[in-house]
Amino acid sequence: MVRNLSEQNSIFNQFIAEIRDVDIQQDAMRFRRNIERIGEILAYELSKDLDYEEEEIFTPLGIAKENLLKQQPVIASILRAGLPLHNGILNLFDQAENAFISAYRKEHKDGSFEVHVDYLASPDIDDKVLILADPMLATGRSMELVYKALLQKGMPKQIHIVSVIASKLAIEHIKSKFPKNTKIWVGAIDDELTAQSYIVPGLGDAGDLAYGQKS
Repeated sequence: MVRNLSEQNSIFNQFIAEIRDVDIQQDAMRFRRNIERIGEILAYELSKDLDYEEEEIFTPLGIAKENLLKQQPVIASILRAGLPLHNGILNLFDQAENAFISAYRKEHKDGSFEVHVDYLASPDIDDKVLILADPMLATGRSMELVYKALLQKGMPKQIHIVSVIASKLAIEHIKSKFPKNTKIWVGAIDDELTAQSYIVPGLGDAGDLAYGQKS
């Protein structure tokens, strides 16, 4: 299942427009906050697809019955660009466990690159709901490598991929490489990639816009 929130009109469109806008992007704090707000909305939509059970809640005047999550998810994010998105998801799933993965591009002189994963901090994910968060899904290869690295921590029962902007190529790659119990939640899907695998029209480098350029 792929859920693209931009297919319906809502205030969500405003946040997507602002993170794309080259002028508004100059305000790094606003960029981070917009990514965080997008994460909150995507997490809310995702929450509708999880499992709930009825529990009794004792109030000062009696007992209320509420449907609550049966299991808190594990939120796994790719450093560093994924941090604002992670925070937005965590604002909604505030009792979730958390995992962090370092993945980076190793560029070659001919313009090609390889994706490397060299750091992983994660709880056990066996038979849990796993939320994989990365603001930009360009090719989907980084997400695939991160998922494979996380499998050393167990086999999740559900996988939810949360992204701000994805390419059509990345969506198809994930469909072909991930298990059938994977669902994708995305803010927008763009058609093109550059030769360096940046999404067009996209928004640029999310990590640089959030935290400054790398040397």
